[in-house]
Amino acid sequence: MLAIVGFVCVIGMVFGGYLLAGGSFGIILKALPFELMMIGGAAAGTLLIANGPHVVKGALGDLKMVVGGPRWSRSDYRDLLSLMFMLVKLLKTKGALALEAHLERPHESELFGRFPRIQKDHFALDFIADTLRMMTMSMDDPYQVEDCMQRAIRKHHHETLARANALQNIADALPALGIVAAVLGIVKTMSHIDQPVEILGKMIGGALVGTFLGVFLAYGFVGPIAARLRDAYEQDGQFYAIIRDCIVAYLHGHSAPIAVELARANVPSILQPSFHELDEVLNGLPADPLAK
Repeated sequence: MLAIVGFVCVIGMVFGGYLLAGGSFGIILKALPFELMMIGGAAAGTLLIANGPHVVKGALGDLKMVVGGPRWSRSDYRDLLSLMFMLVKLLKTKGALALEAHLERPHESELFGRFPRIQKDHFALDFIADTLRMMTMSMDDPYQVEDCMQRAIRKHHHETLARANALQNIADALPALGIVAAVLGIVKTMSHIDQPVEILGKMIGGALVGTFLGVFLAYGFVGPIAARLRDAYEQDGQFYAIIRDCIVAYLHGHSAPIAVELARANVPSILQPSFHELDEVLNGLPADPLAK
């Protein structure tokens, strides 16, 4: 909602100020479709040239986060802490082998199925399953496991951040693309140099719409959108840090409640459940998560 207010504010203040200053929309509206075609089309083309299909698809798909915010909500963090509590508890009481069937087919596991949003996140699910699977193969050094998990998080974050960087590159290119459109407008004007001053003035004004549009789109929309996505990715990255902290805490010998409490500190402040809130949630979990 705040992003929508921002978009309205940018458009309203810029064009409202132009109108109050005595500007006319006629020249802008006449030139806008052609300038937008040149600038917007060129920007779309550069996006396709500079990035792979997975980055383009991911960036366009994540645009909803500009309005909706980061992917993970307060309830998702409670669910993740609950899942990690059950996993650490099972590791403590029954060992890693008790989870082997759930780790082989995590997407079909009833244990992970208690938390469908987590189960649908391929990275989170595979991140948990692959790490615990390594532990069943006697890789139980907490420092080695933490290093492996951190490298996996760093790789995932780098790949996700490429989407925001792709949009930022477009924002950086838009002013120059606006100049290209303006120059073409001037070229067109010069071919009509024998026309009256009134006609030449309108043609030059139409050409300058290209410069305006490139700068306006870059700094009023695309740049802020890229910054918003980058912020959302940073916040969502903490979701996976919780998984790392819980498993590493278990390997250091901590109990399930302590492991979860250590991980709770990584939850973004605005989404972080209180100690008593989380304690109430954990007390409501089944005593034996593997029981039918």
